[in-house]
Amino acid sequence: MRARALVGWNLRRLRVAKALSQEALGLVAGLEPSYIGRIERGRENTTIETLEGLAAALEAELSAFFVIPEPGAAKPGSLRPGRKPKG
Repeated sequence: MRARALVGWNLRRLRVAKALSQEALGLVAGLEPSYIGRIERGRENTTIETLEGLAAALEAELSAFFVIPEPGAAKPGSLRPGRKPKG
């Protein structure tokens, strides 16, 4: 797996685990949601500084973006579409 794809895979995995939309993560990390989407799709060659900010926003270690998935691992899922139910 190429480095950009690996970072994108792990960013999505971490974001979904925290139940954050790309928009919500963007607000916390100070990034545009479309930029986060491009990183997740492996289309952006992001900087270490940006990864540090994303790691802080996700309360994760920087090294979490470089975890190699197990062979045959399913692609990280997505959040349920739509708004959260009012509680």
